[in-house]
Amino acid sequence: MGDRRRPGATTGAGAGSAAGGHIQIQEPPERRPLLPHRATFPHRTDEQVFSCFSYNTSTHKHLPVYNNIHRIRRDIISVVEDYLSLEQLRDVRINISVIRPLVDKLYEQDDISIVYCLLVNRAQFLNEQKHLSNRQNVNSTRAMLCELIATRILRRFNEDNDGPDNLLVLAHILIAGFEPFQNAPEEIRREVQASTAWHKTLPALEVAILSEARIFLASTSCQKVVDAIYDGRVIYTPSSYMDLIADRYKQRPISLYNPREAPLLNQYRLLVPRTRNYLEIMQFFILLALYVVFMAERDPTQFSNLEICFTVYAMGWVLDQFATLLEHGWHVYAQNLWSFLDVGFAIIYWVYLFLRIYGWQTGNAEADQQALDVLAMGAPVLVPRLAFNLLSDNIVFLCLRSMMSDFALVTALAIWCFLGFLLSLVWLGNDIYSPFVISKWMIYIWFGLDGSGIHHSIEFHKILGPSLMVAFAFLGNTLFLTILVSMLSTTFGTIVTNAPAEIQFRRAVLTLEGVKGDAIFAYQPPFNLIAIFVLIPLKFLVSPRWFHKIHVASVRLLNLPLLLFIAVAERRALWPGTPGGPPTQVASFVKAHKKSGPHFWERWRITSHSDISTVFEVPPPDSVLDQINTDDDLTRHLIRRQFARGNSHMDSLTSEAKKQAAQTAAATTAVATAAGGAAPGGPKPLSRRDSIAPFPGLRAELQEVLSESDEMSNITARLEALEESTQRIEELLERLVGVKEGKSPRIEQEQENGPGAGSPSGLRKESAAVSSDQNPGESPWV
Repeated sequence: MGDRRRPGATTGAGAGSAAGGHIQIQEPPERRPLLPHRATFPHRTDEQVFSCFSYNTSTHKHLPVYNNIHRIRRDIISVVEDYLSLEQLRDVRINISVIRPLVDKLYEQDDISIVYCLLVNRAQFLNEQKHLSNRQNVNSTRAMLCELIATRILRRFNEDNDGPDNLLVLAHILIAGFEPFQNAPEEIRREVQASTAWHKTLPALEVAILSEARIFLASTSCQKVVDAIYDGRVIYTPSSYMDLIADRYKQRPISLYNPREAPLLNQYRLLVPRTRNYLEIMQFFILLALYVVFMAERDPTQFSNLEICFTVYAMGWVLDQFATLLEHGWHVYAQNLWSFLDVGFAIIYWVYLFLRIYGWQTGNAEADQQALDVLAMGAPVLVPRLAFNLLSDNIVFLCLRSMMSDFALVTALAIWCFLGFLLSLVWLGNDIYSPFVISKWMIYIWFGLDGSGIHHSIEFHKILGPSLMVAFAFLGNTLFLTILVSMLSTTFGTIVTNAPAEIQFRRAVLTLEGVKGDAIFAYQPPFNLIAIFVLIPLKFLVSPRWFHKIHVASVRLLNLPLLLFIAVAERRALWPGTPGGPPTQVASFVKAHKKSGPHFWERWRITSHSDISTVFEVPPPDSVLDQINTDDDLTRHLIRRQFARGNSHMDSLTSEAKKQAAQTAAATTAVATAAGGAAPGGPKPLSRRDSIAPFPGLRAELQEVLSESDEMSNITARLEALEESTQRIEELLERLVGVKEGKSPRIEQEQENGPGAGSPSGLRKESAAVSSDQNPGESPWV
């Protein structure tokens, strides 16, 4: 019987001896990898991709967007048939059996429109859910599944495209414009009258905001693109629903911005979201200052210079908000935190302007006074709006917007329900009290301020009057207020739980709103009023090329100091690099993302906690590094225990297998040492299963998944033990037959080679001795 080697062992008899006689024993590979290798698709970025385009002239015109949308819808509907929560969809078993196969299938199509198609399906599933009374229905699960798959696919694109093109590939996926009927059959396009206009295209980022895909928008890959757009590193010409001053002569493709290759006076930098945010804050400060100064010296009998300045500037500011509404539509505009405040002030301003012009034309002093009184109602809107601008990431303001909508809904329902009580009391009183007085009493009772209504209820009717008032007090002050408090508490708790995702969602909304395609945004209020009255008629008189030249020249002239400041700031502070050389792709924004500087107390070390951060700022010397690199016994024990194999796999090995493995390793070491080479000792290289499975704290489902290969090892060990037992029985039967009929050839061979030399089953020497001492007619087991 030959010597038994470990599986996968190579002895190197020929080539190995030439190499010095080394014997290399390779460990057997994993029978089944934990996760199979997946395909990777690096993408080219040398082609121009536009966000606002007619897809017939695009480099991605061949992408079957229409087919992908319906293919994804078919797959999602066939997979999800019951309601599942988000936690259930994130379960390991669902991930391996459902989500991962879908991600592999869709990602292997190598199509950047897949993310857009998934988000479109999510929006459709949510739209179908709105028409159903059950909020926890299967459509919500399908929408969540679409969002999770889109997040995974975007992450794969991020992982498979390294280097400087990583950001550009992600930008192509999220910003490239598509329309749902791209490459649809002609009969379908004629039936729905689909057009290929530039305002019909939507990027995946905007669809994610419309469908409120907070998990997708909060992902690392998506936030990388959002931050790049906000900072101005990624530039493009966006699609817009309607332009007041349309200048589409030159459309910028999706590209990375290099300030050292751009012109000094670059008018497009006025449309960068970060720059727009700073400019809007400055514009609002000017508006609030003019408002406060004018209202402090208001005079309804005359038009002062302050009132004229405020009126003109406020009209330009309202025009800018109206253009923002037209840029991306009401659905995106309404997602902004302070949009309801802007709309409220715009309504107040137009009512004031109408009453003021009416009073000036008719000479009505009462109308002039009413105009100023209406304008005074703008203070509760303008002052909080400043706080929303400066503290937009504060959790209180994030909750306040959603809580205001819940409060308005409950209040409207309460007024609707209590209108019946008001009519009953008016009819019972037979016009004793006016509806206004009765409404005042009811409001006092609702908020618990005064009980005059209950005191006067007996005047309506001796029995029915007090009954109605008491019933209203119970329903209004107790039931509805309790419901309102519960709803607001639930809303606050939900938002606080998902605060990071909510903050990232609002940041994405602010970024998308900040990218402007309308030429009117290049003019600051009140110069946008002049642009409206001058450039719109001029557009019909000159060619698009000359209109573009006039527009660029006027913007650079009006914003000359501002453009110079932006150019210097971006070249010196935001894009640091070698003088005269291009900035690097990665390190150029490190300084931009850092804080402007430490706080006053930390800068001057006037605190007892300054050493906590300082100890990590100063690098340790080499002597300290040498000391901490030397591990003690405890550290080595812990590290070895973390990366050791599981006990179940070690227990499955029999003692005989362990002994044989030790003998093989000793023989290998002896041969390698005798040949003059180094012993190949040392632990086995760790595999992925070795480094993951033994970790404590894993969930039971994950442990079962990761231990599948160990179970296979246990089964294999049992089968080998069964084979050895079978061979042992065969040997005993052969010996038994040999004792009765004489010595068998096998026993003779064993006696020639020595006892136990050829026994692969490891028979005991005692049994062989007993069998040789017995008489030929006796059984060896008697």
